[in-house]
Amino acid sequence: MQAYDALPGPLRQWLSQAALPWSPVSAKRIWNRVRAEGHSVEAALETLRRAEGKTLSRDKYSISNQTKC
Repeated sequence: MQAYDALPGPLRQWLSQAALPWSPVSAKRIWNRVRAEGHSVEAALETLRRAEGKTLSRDKYSISNQTKC
């Protein structure tokens, strides 16, 4: 819980509404990388949204292929 509490407010807010159960460490790794590149908070959140969407689309594809067999 300490790792979660230490996250920046916008990142905690995003994680609280995320579709996937992100670990604070992995979310902060992406956040730090994007912010270190000089991008905005919104750009960091958008990067997280895209990463989550990519993961969800892969999972959806895997599930639909399993049900067709």
